[in-house]
Amino acid sequence: MIQQPDISSLIELLGLEPHPLEGGFFRRTYTAKVHGEINNKKTPIASSIFYLLTSDAPSGVLHRNRSDIIHCYHGKGAIRYYLVSPSGQLSTVTLGWDLAAGEQLQLVVPGGYWKASMLVSGDYGLISEVVAPAFDFADHEVANSTTIQNLSKQARELLSPFVLG
Repeated sequence: MIQQPDISSLIELLGLEPHPLEGGFFRRTYTAKVHGEINNKKTPIASSIFYLLTSDAPSGVLHRNRSDIIHCYHGKGAIRYYLVSPSGQLSTVTLGWDLAAGEQLQLVVPGGYWKASMLVSGDYGLISEVVAPAFDFADHEVANSTTIQNLSKQARELLSPFVLG
């Protein structure tokens, strides 16, 4: 059986860096050479990253993207996602290996949904994200204290720890 690397080795082997906005660690692994036009702007049709949450950096802040994102689970600990649809519906999905308990190996988050993430087991959890159209920081919004006031009471109570400032 292959031994899973420890956190520092995994960060080094994958070439990960601290995420500048969301928390955790990441590295862009792909940007499509094929382009499309979105809002009169030429943009790659897809991109992907590795994303790692650790026991020292266990959560990703509440944010949303304009593009759809497919999250693909790679392992070790489970990662819970908290989602708020544009209509305000709150839901949770856990990525992990315990399929019998309802965990999933993939999660699609449509563009415009708020999401936050939390490592819920193990010392790290690793995923890949495929973003279509490709990720662009201009299409990315991090929630603040004003933003969260527009969410339902239940969402505010659950997601307040995931808001910066």
